[in-house]
Amino acid sequence: MKHLSHLIGPFDLVALRYAIGFLVLFVILLASRQSLRFPPFWLTLGIALFQTTAFQCLAQFALIAGGTGQVVMLSYTMAFWVLLFAWILLGDKPTRRHVLGFVLAAVGLVAVIAPWEGMSGGVLSSLLALLGGASWGLGVVLAKMLFQRHPNVNVLNLTAWQMLLGTLFTLPLSLGVPQMAIHWGSQTVVGLLYMGVMASAVGWVMWMMVVQRVSATVAGMSSLGVPVLAIIFAWWLLNERPTAVELAGVAFMLAGLVVVTLAPVTRKKLS
Repeated sequence: MKHLSHLIGPFDLVALRYAIGFLVLFVILLASRQSLRFPPFWLTLGIALFQTTAFQCLAQFALIAGGTGQVVMLSYTMAFWVLLFAWILLGDKPTRRHVLGFVLAAVGLVAVIAPWEGMSGGVLSSLLALLGGASWGLGVVLAKMLFQRHPNVNVLNLTAWQMLLGTLFTLPLSLGVPQMAIHWGSQTVVGLLYMGVMASAVGWVMWMMVVQRVSATVAGMSSLGVPVLAIIFAWWLLNERPTAVELAGVAFMLAGLVVVTLAPVTRKKLS
């Protein structure tokens, strides 16, 4: 996304990646003769609006505003927003072990972001990334609500319609907001294909499978595996040796993930 931001406008990128993702999933649905029926309307609309469109557009804006990996890490505050929204909307009251796990993870995330070194992207990109994390968190809880109310929903079908709605929601921004002209070339095409096929179609299907199978709290917490793995792979593949503070942050996030995963969920009875 950061690399493509120099080749294509932020809203054009979001609209095109989701259009490609929808086409891929639509072809798979047709080829496998699965249902094309639209899933439950309002919840699907909310998922597409918050998890697909708002999150992605805000994250892209954060990159354009100058956010580096340090700032974009703030998107992964999503896990903490999920805890709040799941409590409010699903009645998933966090236990003491949940709170302990999230405190450990928060300490780890702060260590990785290292705000005391200064946020290189500035206040604007940090705020955009935080809003993106909140939007993603609300979308996750709405998805969990849909799966609880409609357990037979086809994940592939739901994700395909989510991609289409994400495209349609982003089109007015793509057409109406001034952006740089698209610099077509091999890097742009390959980047769009990766973002459309792998990061959108495959990635979102796998993510929705996670949300379907585990509690919203555990699903949100599992997203913290991304910054953990990013540090590990950068060390392994790019020889970017993490600092002692970053390694401590990884340890705290892993500890928090284990604690939350093993903690029971207390769901209040809704009348």
